[in-house]
Amino acid sequence: MKPKFEIGNRAVLPSRETKIAVEGLNFFYGRTQALDGITVDVPERQVTAFIGPSGRGKTTFLRALNRMNDVIPGTRVEGNVLLDGQDIYAPGTDVVELRRKVGMVFQKSNPFPKSIFDNVAYGLKINGLTSSKNELQGRVEQALTDAALWTEVKDRLKSSALGLSGGQQQRLCIARALAIRPEVVLMDEPASALDPIATSKIEELIFDLKKQYTIVIVTHNMQQAARVSDLTAFFLLGKLIEVNTTEKMFTAPNEKLTEDYITGRFG
Repeated sequence: MKPKFEIGNRAVLPSRETKIAVEGLNFFYGRTQALDGITVDVPERQVTAFIGPSGRGKTTFLRALNRMNDVIPGTRVEGNVLLDGQDIYAPGTDVVELRRKVGMVFQKSNPFPKSIFDNVAYGLKINGLTSSKNELQGRVEQALTDAALWTEVKDRLKSSALGLSGGQQQRLCIARALAIRPEVVLMDEPASALDPIATSKIEELIFDLKKQYTIVIVTHNMQQAARVSDLTAFFLLGKLIEVNTTEKMFTAPNEKLTEDYITGRFG
């Protein structure tokens, strides 16, 4: 049984330190406010899932955690996002280094039109993270192993990544993110386009990865959130309605809006 406690709209697992602390986060696309006063702690080496109806701020929030929204013209951020106590939006922040620490896996698998090996090695090469061919090969193998893909592809590393199945392509993208050894892995609907068998493999992988990484996942699949996460947060209309341990969220949520969404009254 996981220990649990709540303080207002915050919930943390006391067995873990806070990896990311979000304080009063507002986000704007031009004059349109997409996030409204988000405050939440993300504990290290746990899985935190964000649920809620489509188009209600979950992906915007996820992308705010490694400043992926910076590439969108006319956006504006207020509040603080602290990674290990350091504000990632502070002037002078090295965004490249931030994205090395906080990797991202997108909803649609996006392997490069390169070999399986070169897909995983890409980030290592462009960031100069290895000093020899042997080290590069070892890092690629380890990343593929961590992504539960090595045994399936070890004999065809020079083959095109585009020849992999959908589920394998998504695990390859996870391996590519893991190769540079991030501290946090953000996942935006990582299994939404996959069949049930491939989805199960991704969920097993997520559960295993939290031994080494802090995982933040956005999912529309509430059953998936219940299966893989330690904490669950409910978003609605750009606001964070409730954060709680996953067990409590799905059995006795604090907020009526949360209960209505989980029980299918809307969404």
